[in-house]
Amino acid sequence: MGILHRDIRSSSDVPLVCRACEARHGGVCAALSPEQLSELSRRSTRHRLDAGTEVVGQGESMERYSNIVRGVVKLTKVMADGRQQIVGLQFAPDFLGRLFLSESAVAAEAATDTEICSFSRGTLDQLVTRTPELGEKLHRQALKELDEARDWMLTLGRKSAQEKVASFLHLIAVNIDPENDSTASFDLPLSRADIADFLGLTIETVSRQFTRLRKENVIRLVNNRQVTVPDMALLTRLAGND
Repeated sequence: MGILHRDIRSSSDVPLVCRACEARHGGVCAALSPEQLSELSRRSTRHRLDAGTEVVGQGESMERYSNIVRGVVKLTKVMADGRQQIVGLQFAPDFLGRLFLSESAVAAEAATDTEICSFSRGTLDQLVTRTPELGEKLHRQALKELDEARDWMLTLGRKSAQEKVASFLHLIAVNIDPENDSTASFDLPLSRADIADFLGLTIETVSRQFTRLRKENVIRLVNNRQVTVPDMALLTRLAGND
């Protein structure tokens, strides 16, 4: 792992805060050597954000980048007249920000209680220059997000209401509980209103589809927020992802 081609998790050179960070092994930090991790750690700051806290505003100058350590961040596009649309979700260990852009094209807000590790734009730019693997990893994440955006265009444009809600639940399940491919359990990171906005449906339609999926034992609901998926294969089929 990393540019030294060894398991940096076992190295005592890795900063303690990085060793304890589960997001590091799947995020951009996985491309860094222990020495580079130490450098980044010295220049980074951890922030705990309550749900609803803005991380960066649309059009705001991008002076800092962040790794998501825990939680879910929603990305929103705002029109000139104030109308807005949720255009994406990011999960740990995703990278928040875009290299080479001077301002943010979207607004980012903590959808749940979230923890991020942020560092200056200059710090990351220097590391990218010195570490080709880091630049490649950031490039791969950008391509992954592009592919996901295209898949979501298909969801919004062609899928039925049930398929849309199932696709949303599948998206959350595979990102919040990625180690378990047979079952999943998670708290919904969005309100019913936000889910409706994200899917291009009405709140009433979203609620009806949740009820239908619950009655058909595709999901189990506790307090309308806690979701258990007893059979991920069934959810995948209903989402039209087979």
